[in-house]
Amino acid sequence: MQGLFRLGEPSAALLRGGAQLVAKDGANLGTIMQGGKFVAQARFVPVAVNAAGIAAAVGPAVAMIAIQMQLGEITRLVRTNIALTTHVLQTIRTEQWATLTGLAKEIEGTVARVREIGGVPASAWQKISGKGADLETQLDLYRRNVAGHVRQLDGLTAHGPRREFLEANAEAIVFDAFALLTSLKAWTGYQSVHAGWSRAAGVDDVHEAKQFDLIVAEARAGFEESLTEATRLVDALTRELHIIAELPGRASMPLTRSRRSARSSQLTCAQILDALAPLTEVLHPEGLESTPPHVLCVPPGYDDERVLRILPWLLDDGEELRAVAAPFQVDADDALATLGRKALPLDRVTPDMVVAVTDRRVLAAKSSALLKRGEIRDSIPLEDVRYVRYVQDADDGARTSVDLITRDDNIRWLFPRDVDEPQVGALAALLAESMSIPAAERDALLQHQVGLTELDAVVGDARVAAV
Repeated sequence: MQGLFRLGEPSAALLRGGAQLVAKDGANLGTIMQGGKFVAQARFVPVAVNAAGIAAAVGPAVAMIAIQMQLGEITRLVRTNIALTTHVLQTIRTEQWATLTGLAKEIEGTVARVREIGGVPASAWQKISGKGADLETQLDLYRRNVAGHVRQLDGLTAHGPRREFLEANAEAIVFDAFALLTSLKAWTGYQSVHAGWSRAAGVDDVHEAKQFDLIVAEARAGFEESLTEATRLVDALTRELHIIAELPGRASMPLTRSRRSARSSQLTCAQILDALAPLTEVLHPEGLESTPPHVLCVPPGYDDERVLRILPWLLDDGEELRAVAAPFQVDADDALATLGRKALPLDRVTPDMVVAVTDRRVLAAKSSALLKRGEIRDSIPLEDVRYVRYVQDADDGARTSVDLITRDDNIRWLFPRDVDEPQVGALAALLAESMSIPAAERDALLQHQVGLTELDAVVGDARVAAV
């Protein structure tokens, strides 16, 4: 703000009357011209700058800009999802939808008029001032509905039950997610008009000025909370729809409970995903899909493309897929472990395991369970990895293997001979990066040594006493 000047009032009056400052090289000079004649020299007054003055002048303006940005963001979200509303929402929960859209349209009309006018006249605020309680009710209803869906999804750790929940409640999930966004848009528009009214009134009324601060804080908190819940729900729905779309015989899901209209209400997962895609992109601009892994340990002819289409959607938000392998898994005490060292038996069958390594954990699944039901059998956090052993293919018939020793399990993976051996080595190296023994576990092991020393001392004392 330093070095800022304002026009003196006589000069400003001339400019408002149609006069113009003489311009040269893209800059305004101090001479005022009107009707082709020089009429005056402009007068400029230094702006008095102090922190309190700046805060008083700029603070409310910045707060209003923040509310307008929130309103613009939620407006884009609602518009991007219109493809889904025309296909689904017009046929379900008609009465609820009519109530919500009626309120939303009234608020939207008022916001448009306020923007056109450039201020909030008393008539505009009085028209919607009594709608605050109704908007709070709508927003609270759908926020609680969406939060309930999210809680139920969080409580279902296995993907099978999560998918069944989404399929059984698809109608409510789709409706509540979009209704939350619509009610949030209406509520944010209402808050923007209310804030504009309080800001103008706050010039003469200190209580209205305080009210303005409260409105801004409430609008920010409510907007972020509602948008976070909607994002989590849309993310979960998008992930499970992608998985369902890849599973055999699961291409569609019902969106109404009416059996008479079941055929007409069946939408393919691809259709729903296409409708949700613009909304997902705005809610989650960094994207949900992960990049292909750098390490791929699978034999020739293995259907790794289907595996790589399903696996990314089973990962957590932000989790990076680093390696995928298709080994045989054998236990140390399994008779197959001995047979597995011979080349012939395993060369005649296809690996029945899928192993994925991410930046957070090791996932293991039966190939059939993953490709038919989208299920993961084991999830091992990388911090539980204690030791990794890599044995290369040897001349005596022993095949390439990776042993993974975790806090609770000893796992051995044997690889078909035609799997690229350097890739297996890279897989072992990825796992080896996480090898560690926490101090607490090391101390617990050392306690056994202390116990043996004490036992030897007790036995020695007993022998002396016996003698």
